[in-house]
Amino acid sequence: MIVTGQVQGVGFRPFICRLAHELNLSGWVLNRAGTVEILIQGEPNRIDRFMERLIDNAPPLSKPTLASWQTAEPDDLDTFSILDSITESASAIHIPPDYYLCGDCLAEMSDPKQRRYRYPFINCTQCGPRYTLIKKLPYDRVNTAMSEFELCSDCRKEYENRLDRRFHAQPLACPLCGPSLTFHIAGEKTISDTGKALTACIEALRAGAIVAVKGVGGYHLICDASSEAIVQRLRERKQRARKPLAVLLPWRGPKGLTAVMEYAEPDPAELTLLQDPLRPIVLVEKRNSSPLAESVAPGITEIGIMLPYSPLHHLLSADFGGPLVATSANISGEPVMTDGDEVERRLSRVADAFLHHNRPILRPADDGVFRKIAGSMRPIRLGRGCAPLEMTLPFTLQEPVLAVGGHMKNAIALAWDDRAVISPHIGDLGSRRSQEVFEQTIDELATLYGISIRKVIRDAHPDYRSSRWAEQSGFPVTQVFHHHAHASALAGEYGLFETMLVFTWDGTGYGEDGTIWGGEALLGKPGEWRRAGSLKPFRIPGGDKVGREPWRSAAALFWECGREWQECPFPTELLKKAWQHELNAPLCSSAGRLFDAASALLGLVSTADYDGQAPMELEALSADGGPGPMLPLAQDENGIWRSDWTPLLAMLQNKKLSKQERAGQFHASLAETIRGQAIRIRTTHRIDRIGLCGGVFQNKRLTELAINYLKQEGFEVYLPERLPGNDAGISYGQIIEACPV
Repeated sequence: MIVTGQVQGVGFRPFICRLAHELNLSGWVLNRAGTVEILIQGEPNRIDRFMERLIDNAPPLSKPTLASWQTAEPDDLDTFSILDSITESASAIHIPPDYYLCGDCLAEMSDPKQRRYRYPFINCTQCGPRYTLIKKLPYDRVNTAMSEFELCSDCRKEYENRLDRRFHAQPLACPLCGPSLTFHIAGEKTISDTGKALTACIEALRAGAIVAVKGVGGYHLICDASSEAIVQRLRERKQRARKPLAVLLPWRGPKGLTAVMEYAEPDPAELTLLQDPLRPIVLVEKRNSSPLAESVAPGITEIGIMLPYSPLHHLLSADFGGPLVATSANISGEPVMTDGDEVERRLSRVADAFLHHNRPILRPADDGVFRKIAGSMRPIRLGRGCAPLEMTLPFTLQEPVLAVGGHMKNAIALAWDDRAVISPHIGDLGSRRSQEVFEQTIDELATLYGISIRKVIRDAHPDYRSSRWAEQSGFPVTQVFHHHAHASALAGEYGLFETMLVFTWDGTGYGEDGTIWGGEALLGKPGEWRRAGSLKPFRIPGGDKVGREPWRSAAALFWECGREWQECPFPTELLKKAWQHELNAPLCSSAGRLFDAASALLGLVSTADYDGQAPMELEALSADGGPGPMLPLAQDENGIWRSDWTPLLAMLQNKKLSKQERAGQFHASLAETIRGQAIRIRTTHRIDRIGLCGGVFQNKRLTELAINYLKQEGFEVYLPERLPGNDAGISYGQIIEACPV
């Protein structure tokens, strides 16, 4: 039998071996580069039972598919064994993500009678790191970052005992033969004993220290999340005034959720995902009486909660006994750091102390982030536990391709045959380290999967770092327009290749006419999109600066109407002159910039600390204020239905309404605009399917209002579910758009 799918790094061979022995069958199992091969022999009825249970009873982390089987001549075998793996290049490889700590290992780590009591690197075939420590496949210890740790005699016995849950567990380790912790404070002697290092770390946290802690896919900056002074100190040092910080809560109670209920008000779907093996950061409504420091997530009503997923996180959070900030140890916008020396060098002014370990991290993997929108948990960022993400293409490629994504929230995609693999979150490509990790990820994904890239697909924007890399790569290059990629990502995820209307709303993207798009309604299907709807265009003063300075968008809207924003907090005389002469003032039709302007006009965010701050705080402020102003809709000279945002200005400045009501009406107006455009376009084109994608639709209020309005008109509505709707998903869309059915 040949078994494909996710069958390496998930305890599949040990499962096969135990199943064969249970049914008194002989034979063997071995790993190839991306498949498992099995020879099974014995009584026919027992073989039938084996084949039934092969799929139905497989380990929970595996996803096996019986690709083929055939009868074979019986061999002279009296037992069943695991044979040495066969190294070969094969495109059937499936790289497992990093897994959480399973219940069995958590119980063992908590038992003083066990030799792995409080051991921060405990694991078995059903848990522990994978993606961040695999050098190459087949998945054997020699091909992982654990190869430098020789198994002691006790671990060797477990590894070779088919009845043990650590039978062929490749990251297997114990305090005697495995990785260890060290704790370091500048100017003081390093503590090298694992237990003492952990104790010293807890003491430092209780004393108010900020500690850089090495985890599974990189370092976190960790501190007391209940202390306003300590969280503010972290923000000052990291120069991150308002960006929300993730919170790590201890695993307490029968299902580990007691602490979650103390700090937040999750619904059942959010609770389920918090306990899921993915263990991502989940955005959950804050509890009003929560003792968390207000500065953990200022200006918004949600907090990013994470339950411990590694043994070290369990130990730290349990010993500390309260909420811990656990934010990526990086320079803003860069990938999370993985090297101890680099962390100490670059973050010496941020962290007071460092908790290191000596298990190498071969590649970074930041934490994934999910939010519930329109009834489903949807990814905001792919990361540790859910990436690499594998997608089945709705067609078969003639040659392998690489899609390099965009510039912000970058993630790449590698595709061949009918498969696409989307990388973990890389970040914004504006720094040298981000560029290095971008190139490292390309090289390593191609190497891990044994794929020789033949073509590269890039965004049409010529100045993106990803676009420049593509042009210098030496491969044939295809360019795809940004919003076409968004629309195709959604169509590809659902396998929709008939004409539909997709609203692609975000901050910026290079459009077909050379202007900045971001409020578009695209009609068609992958490879055949055309602009059918948009927003009234306006010039944005300062070009790229508007993303972090929302006041510029607000001022520009007034200038576009021949008026002045009297309450503008910054001088605008010179800026307006440049805008009038169209100097560094590109034309845009961006919905994201409208959200920025609304936030600035309500006095929320004039200058943003992080990408998306202005719309996030606007959404958090919003209350039901009834319907907003109707935006006039008319066709332009090219037949594009354009909505005029001008009535929003008067409403946003109407002091008779509370800020909450104005923010709510703003969302309602834009949701109504989506309905209005969809209805008008349907009058001339037979469409019943509507897609919503782009970063703007990570706004829960807008998206759920729009879906409700559209369903009232009889439309079917689609949102990204497996892929992030923001720029992190466009690499997959680039493949769908450039290689359509």
